[in-house]
Amino acid sequence: MDSADARERALDAAESLFYARGVQSVGMDEIRGASGLSLKRLYGLFPAKDQLVEAYLERRDTVWRGRLADHVERHETPDERILAVFDHLHRWFGEPGFRGCAWINAYGELGATSPRVAAQARAHKRAFRTYVGGLVADAGLPASLADHLTLLAEGAMVTAGIFENRKPALQAREAAAVLLRAARA
Repeated sequence: MDSADARERALDAAESLFYARGVQSVGMDEIRGASGLSLKRLYGLFPAKDQLVEAYLERRDTVWRGRLADHVERHETPDERILAVFDHLHRWFGEPGFRGCAWINAYGELGATSPRVAAQARAHKRAFRTYVGGLVADAGLPASLADHLTLLAEGAMVTAGIFENRKPALQAREAAAVLLRAARA
């Protein structure tokens, strides 16, 4: 098996275990067992657990933002695209094993002690805010609306994760629709 395949196996195992149980509760030996890699190979790819966590969050960011964009871009009007962000969240919150936002979870566990995790969480949240800002700009709405919409989405993520309920996405969507109407008035 080449290094790229081994890396993907390690990241698949890390993502599954870290997202389901939290970063601190999963040891490298468990990642080894789930990935089928030797501990030597695993540490050859990721010399420290922080590096594995960082790579997991980076890869998840790419996939998460890609799925969001794919969903949003299917909608025709700029306002529909903005509201589609919340529809995407609703769908995501209903996926089996949903445990909230991986970056918020990782930051809550390690943000105070791991600069790598803190940087990944901030980068992901900035990228999401920038994406929402682009949708707001495309709609010809005030730039400040992006901050409000982002806060609605982030609040829905936290609430849905804690209460294991999809409803916060719909509530945030309703609030976003009110904000859109107010901005257009």
